[in-house]
Amino acid sequence: MEYDIKDKALGKEGAKLIEWAARDMPVLLTIRERFKKEQPFKGKKIGACLHVTVETANLMITLKDGGADVALAASNPLSSQDEAAAGLVEAHGIPVYAIAGEDRDTFFKHIKAVIATKPDITMDDGADLVTTIHKDNPELLKTLTGGTEETTTGVIRLRAMHRDGALKMPLVAVNDAKTKNLFDNRYGTGQSTLEAIIRATDMLVAGRTFVIAGYGWCGKGLAMRARGMGANIIVTEVDAVKALEAAMDGFRVLPMGEAASEGDLFCTVTGDVNVVRSEHFKRMKDGAFVCNAGHFDVEINVKELEKLGGKPVRVREHVDEYTVGGKKIYLLAEGRLVNLAAAEGHPASVMDMSFSTQALACEWLVKQKERLAPAVYDVPEEIENIVAKLKLASMGISIDELTPEQKKYLTSWQEGT
Repeated sequence: MEYDIKDKALGKEGAKLIEWAARDMPVLLTIRERFKKEQPFKGKKIGACLHVTVETANLMITLKDGGADVALAASNPLSSQDEAAAGLVEAHGIPVYAIAGEDRDTFFKHIKAVIATKPDITMDDGADLVTTIHKDNPELLKTLTGGTEETTTGVIRLRAMHRDGALKMPLVAVNDAKTKNLFDNRYGTGQSTLEAIIRATDMLVAGRTFVIAGYGWCGKGLAMRARGMGANIIVTEVDAVKALEAAMDGFRVLPMGEAASEGDLFCTVTGDVNVVRSEHFKRMKDGAFVCNAGHFDVEINVKELEKLGGKPVRVREHVDEYTVGGKKIYLLAEGRLVNLAAAEGHPASVMDMSFSTQALACEWLVKQKERLAPAVYDVPEEIENIVAKLKLASMGISIDELTPEQKKYLTSWQEGT
């Protein structure tokens, strides 16, 4: 078995951590047991480009137990947990290509190693695997069943490919599932981003002016959690409806050009490029902290910060100090995904739903293979309901069911006021 990880000796510790995460992923474990019996992926190869964490490890084990040959590469150079990678290799015989802190060349070498396994199904977090196949290995598109996409940025890229006529395979937008974005994006990003900021800086959040760029589900979750810790929130937006929503949720809404001079802490969660750039750095306070919780390291223009502030000084792990016009600006995690680079990412309990949806979406792709044209598909409502009901059951929560009378009322037009 080929693989490329930091140290196989970390495998024992990694296996323990993978098992620890599994105890908080009851929905995925339920699906795993069914997959073991039914073998929906027998004879299939699944190539994954995801954050290599202990939660992801449990997804990979679930797919393998379902009959798949699985290979995994990192979807972010700084997000890999070396123990998780070693645990998959040593304890579960799953090839992994991921080393925390790997450079760009190694990152793409690892993606190419997964592509070399000639997968039937892809799993992406940011669409790097799928776009690389389209660019460099188009011959594989003839045999690919399809793939899944886990994050907002990746879905944006794939929908753009489809609009341009460049997409040559069916993809399921797992990120857009309610069982993913309402929970993973909102509660997962909110908690893990704050945890990463505090770990990296030892900062007291209370009383700080916290500027959050973007008010999608990730931004909403971060704003909610930061307010709960006593921060004064400013939201920046380009979408009028989302800006209005932020205002009615009780947050100040300003353009970044105005917020730049007020913020003590800045975090981007937009999925777009150059959200914080030169003119904003120049207006920031002495001692401002800047970080990113969007997938790619493009939201903060680090090159412009380096032009203004020169070579940074590493003052703490994951904290680089730049001097701009006599003022200190602190960049966290090199502008990469801070909640995975400087912490452990989302808690297992919330990833339980996301990865369960991911696993069931892969099964759906296999079953629908002959019926799907190249396009971006929503997760079927049936899968959403299965995941939600299993999660409720694992939490000991019961809900009502419609009576026959209620069902009739909701599907008829004859009865009114």
